[in-house]
Amino acid sequence: MRVLVHTEAAEAWRDALAERLPDAEIFTSAAPADQRRRADYLATWKPSPELLGELEGLKGIINLGAGVDALLNNPALPSGVPIVKLRDAGMAGPIADYVRYGVCHFQRDFDRYRRQQARAEWRQHPAVDKAEWPVGVLGLGAIGAKVAQALADDGFPVHGWSRSPRTLPGIECHHGDAGLRELLPRVKSLVLLLPDTPATRRVIDAEALAALPEGASLINPGRGTLIDEAALLAALGDASSETQGRLRGALLDAFPEEPLPAESPLWSHPRVLITPHMAGPTPLGEALDQVAEALRALAAGEAVETIDPAAGY
Repeated sequence: MRVLVHTEAAEAWRDALAERLPDAEIFTSAAPADQRRRADYLATWKPSPELLGELEGLKGIINLGAGVDALLNNPALPSGVPIVKLRDAGMAGPIADYVRYGVCHFQRDFDRYRRQQARAEWRQHPAVDKAEWPVGVLGLGAIGAKVAQALADDGFPVHGWSRSPRTLPGIECHHGDAGLRELLPRVKSLVLLLPDTPATRRVIDAEALAALPEGASLINPGRGTLIDEAALLAALGDASSETQGRLRGALLDAFPEEPLPAESPLWSHPRVLITPHMAGPTPLGEALDQVAEALRALAAGEAVETIDPAAGY
């Protein structure tokens, strides 16, 4: 089994995989072209079209992350090659912490206190109990389900949404277009953990934002393509005014173009918090175990859970 590794810190991935797969030949994309071309499997994160175009004999691709949109949108992606993605692999915990922070930021009025500090204004706001702060989680896959459960365990009423029906203990689950329309008016914080697919792009548009209650907040540790940015800015209201728009604020970790361009109005908007796609770092140990197991199964011809390119996940 010959495995080509292409990602940041590829040498560390190569060495750690070699320990788990001692009978395999593991090398990085820095290897000579003739060695790269002989690869049976590619373990990668956002490969270039040039690299994919070299690999004519691939038997499988391991996507070193939960989001596969960059890979599926790559024009050189070979057809018919099974693709396995990381499913949680330790990312759910950090993402749940990120979401908890975001929900707490608005539920406990830290956004308001931050603006008051700039004015040296000492004024308390009435506390809102967690039980009175319903949270919506769009996307109930491996990570979304754990995030929804963590919020419910914290005492927040949680509404979850997925395309098809799901049942999760302690979560009020909704599905389909009708379920989304039912969920939006009922939540004070909306969390986005959907994959990037043709069906989810700009799912949070002007209509969806208008359906949220006045003063709701948006938290996006998912994919940047889920939000219509112009609609979001309109819902947030005038950046130069203390008067908030319909939407109270947003915590954003993912954007259609990354890094977020310096000229983006999101950077300077007083009701937006921006982080540089750091909500769900991939813990190397758990991810490597999952990758090694997938490679063993693929090489042995065993059943492996692969993504559906048509669905996008």
